[in-house]
Amino acid sequence: MFKNAPTEFAATFSSGIITIPHLKSLLRVPEVIFSPTDRDAKKISFVVGWGQKPNTAVAKEYAAKHNIPFMALEDGFLRSVGLGVEGSPPLSIITDDVGVYYDATAPSVLENLLNDENAASLRNTAMLERAETCMKRICAGRLSKYNSSPTTDVTLPETGGQKRVLVIDQTAGDMSLVKGMMHESGFDGMLEAAMTEHPDAQILIKVHPDVIAGKKKANFTSIPDDDRVHLLGTPMNPMALLEQMDSVYTMTSQMGFEALLQNKTVTCFGAPFYSGWGLTDDRSPISRRKAKRSLAQLFAAAYILYPQYIHPDTGAPGEIEDVIDHLELQRREFAKNRGKLFCFGFSKWKHNHIRAFLQSPDNEIIFCKSARAAVRHGFDENATLVGWGARKKEDIDALKTDTTPVWRIEDGFLRSTSLGSDLTAPASLVIDKRGIYFDPRTESDLEHILNTFEFTEEQRTRAEALRQSILSKGLSKYNISSRDTLRFPSDKTIILVPGQVESDASIDAGCIDIKTNEQLVAAARKDNPDAYIAFKPHPDVVVRNREGEAVYGSITQNANLIIENESISACIQKADKIYTMTSLVGFEALMRKKHVVTFGQPFYSGWGLTDDKHPHQRRRRTLQLSELIYATLIEYPSYINWNTKRFTSPECIVNSLAEEMKQKEQPAVQPGLLHQLKRFINLIKGIIHAK
Repeated sequence: MFKNAPTEFAATFSSGIITIPHLKSLLRVPEVIFSPTDRDAKKISFVVGWGQKPNTAVAKEYAAKHNIPFMALEDGFLRSVGLGVEGSPPLSIITDDVGVYYDATAPSVLENLLNDENAASLRNTAMLERAETCMKRICAGRLSKYNSSPTTDVTLPETGGQKRVLVIDQTAGDMSLVKGMMHESGFDGMLEAAMTEHPDAQILIKVHPDVIAGKKKANFTSIPDDDRVHLLGTPMNPMALLEQMDSVYTMTSQMGFEALLQNKTVTCFGAPFYSGWGLTDDRSPISRRKAKRSLAQLFAAAYILYPQYIHPDTGAPGEIEDVIDHLELQRREFAKNRGKLFCFGFSKWKHNHIRAFLQSPDNEIIFCKSARAAVRHGFDENATLVGWGARKKEDIDALKTDTTPVWRIEDGFLRSTSLGSDLTAPASLVIDKRGIYFDPRTESDLEHILNTFEFTEEQRTRAEALRQSILSKGLSKYNISSRDTLRFPSDKTIILVPGQVESDASIDAGCIDIKTNEQLVAAARKDNPDAYIAFKPHPDVVVRNREGEAVYGSITQNANLIIENESISACIQKADKIYTMTSLVGFEALMRKKHVVTFGQPFYSGWGLTDDKHPHQRRRRTLQLSELIYATLIEYPSYINWNTKRFTSPECIVNSLAEEMKQKEQPAVQPGLLHQLKRFINLIKGIIHAK
C-alpha cells in the first residue's frame, strides 16, 4: 500500500531496523525517526517494528497512543545475495498494517488482496504478463530468497527410477511456524505422511541454510532408519534441488512456493501465504481464504504488489526487475569463478580487490609467491592457475599441465578516476580463460567472443546506449582529468598520437616493427607530412609512476604539441585521426567514430573498423561498432560496485565514474608529496575493501 511515497516521516524504536541500509528508500519516506518523542508524533505517518517480535510492543503502544498506523516489517521473498543472519542487507522489504503474511491466525494485506475477487491489479493483463516473465526469470536464474548457495548442479542419490519427494525442514522457533497453524503431527508426522503416501519414492529431507551455517537449530527430532530416506545437509541451490523433485512436503517454507513456480505438487502441513488458494494440497486449511487464484495472480500479489524494492546499486526505490537483474548477474559471475584458485603475480595491495572480483560460493582463493608455495598449499590436478597479466609466467609454467586451467587477469576498459599505478581500486577487470586481450599471438576470450558471438538487436541497442552515455560524460579508462582547453588549428588535419609505456606487455606481444613512441610519431609524420600532430604521453609517464619522459626531446622533432593535462576524451574528440600501436585510446576513438590507424594488433583491430598496417589472420569477421562495444565493455569484463562489494553493470560504473569526476576536479600532474599521499590513501582503501 506504500508504493507511492508518503510525504510524512516513519519512526521506529528498533536499533536493528534503524541500521538497515537504504531504509528510507525501502519505506518510501524522506526520513525515519529513531525513538520518537510525543512531540514528533504530528509529523509521523507510520511506526514500524519487525514482524510480531515481542520487542514491537513499545512501537505498537506509541502508535496506539497517537493514533498512528503500526506497520509490521518483514524481509521480501527475493531478499538478498547472502544470508540475513550473516549480515547481508535486504533488497526488498514488506510493510503490512493489517498483520503479517506468515501469521495465518489473522488477515494480512497480502491475504486481503488475494481474497478480494474485485482486485483490479490481479486481473490486469499487463501485470499478469509481468508476473509470468518474472517467474520464468526466477526459475531460469535459479533465484531464491537468499542467493549465495553454490552454482553447481545438485547431485542426489541414485533413485533406480523412483520418484523423489522432498520434505523441507525449517528453523526451530521460526515465527512462520508459531503463527502458521503448524499441523499437530509436527515435522516428524509430516515426514511419516510423505513416506506413507509415497511408499515407492525416494524421500529427501532438506536442512535450512541457517542450520547449515550453524546459526539456528533444526525441527526434526529423529530420522528414520530407512534406505529410502536421505538427509541433505550441505549447501545447495534450492531451485536446482526442486528441479529434480516430483512432490514437495512443507510446513510453511518459502521453498514450497518456489516448488509451485516449477509446477511441482506441494503439500502444506502448515498455512503459508501461498496455501488456501487452490494451488496446494492443504492439511491445515484456513476458512478465511475463499478465492481461487492462478499462480501468476499469487506471484503478482506476493512478489510485485506486496513488497517494496530498492535498486541494488544505488539504493534508490526500485522494482522487482532491478533485483532480478542484480541477482542474475551475481549468480552468473559466481559460476564463472568456480574452483580452487592459485593466484600469482598480484601485488599485496591488489589481494582484496581480486578477492572481490573472484568471489563465489564455489571457490577457494590462495595467493602464492612461487610454485613451491602453491604445492605447500595443496596445489593438485583439480586446481586452477590465475595470473596477473604476463607476470609470474615461470611459476605458472612450472605447475601447469595440458589439462590445468590458466586464467589471466588484467584491468578492464572502464577502470577508475585515477591510475592503477596510484593503487586505485579497479571498477572493472577482465578474467580471461584462453589468453589475454592484449596478446594477439594466442586467442583470448575477447577474440573468441568477437569471432563467434551471435549478437542480437537488443544487445546492439544496449551497446549503442552505453556508447552514447560514455561519450556524453567524457569518460575513458582512467578519467584522471576533465580539462578541455586545447584549441587546434582549423586549417590542418589533426592527428592524435597516444603514447604508451614502452615496456608494456601489449607492445612486446602485439607490435611487429614499430615499438616505440618515437617511431610511432615519426610514422604518423611520414604518412601525413602537412598534418598537425599532437602527442599525448601515457598518464603513468606523466605522473612518473613509469619510465618514459626522457624521450620527449626526440618526439618533438615530428610532433607539433605534447599534451599532458588535458582530458583524453577531449583530445580524441578534436582529432581527425588517431595513430596508435596498441593503445586503448584507439578503441575509445572508434567509439567516437574517428579514423584509427593501428601499427600493432590491438584487440579492436582486424574487424573492419580500423586501418591496420598489420592485419591479423585469425580475425575473420567484419563487425559493427556496436558489436565490438558489446563484446568489449559488456560481455568480456566484470565490474564491481565498491559501495556494495557486489558485481554490477557497466552502466552503473559509467554513472559512478562520471559522478566521481564531478567531485574530483584535479590536474593530472600533482605535486610529489600530494601524489604519494594519494597513493598511500588508496593503499589503505585497498585493505579496507576486505572488511
